[in-house]
Amino acid sequence: MVRVTVCVGSACHLKGSSEVIRILQDLIANYGLEDQVSLEGSFCQEHCTEGVVVHVDGELITGVRRDQVFQLFQEKILRRCQL
Repeated sequence: MVRVTVCVGSACHLKGSSEVIRILQDLIANYGLEDQVSLEGSFCQEHCTEGVVVHVDGELITGVRRDQVFQLFQEKILRRCQL
């Protein structure tokens, strides 16, 4: 199971974390990975000035923008899944 955590604290929320989550939800569903990916929200990840914070299996990724989510999905999530 790939664990993906997106910060939903106030700073990340203002920088678009809800849109990042929506895009990830759509990608997970479109690829049929609901049983392989756990998508969770969490509060402050202590990187508030660095943009939206995402952890993939503990790997810290900061400054995630909506236009980067597909690339992040391909490089960090899809590669960890068994298709």
